[in-house]
Amino acid sequence: MPIDPDDWRLAVAHEYLQGRSLRWLAYAPPRQSWNHDHCDFCGEKFMVEGTAGTLHAGYTTEDAYYWICPVCFDDFRELFGWTVTRALDHDYG
Repeated sequence: MPIDPDDWRLAVAHEYLQGRSLRWLAYAPPRQSWNHDHCDFCGEKFMVEGTAGTLHAGYTTEDAYYWICPVCFDDFRELFGWTVTRALDHDYG
């Protein structure tokens, strides 16, 4: 199904993610004082394994700075021209 151009998840400009190479990765905080990240599109929360009600893995840029949940990845992959550098096994946490 085509993406609605008025989809609320596209309200923020995401040009920085256009054409990026992504990888599937288990979430790990980038430093000790950081405990979570959010999907850059829908805001779903990523935290380490064992944290109830959160995602524990997702698609991320090679530097693990930007995170994308599996639903938004599936919805926007074509629109943003993403390529994947690792297997597409979804573990929705």
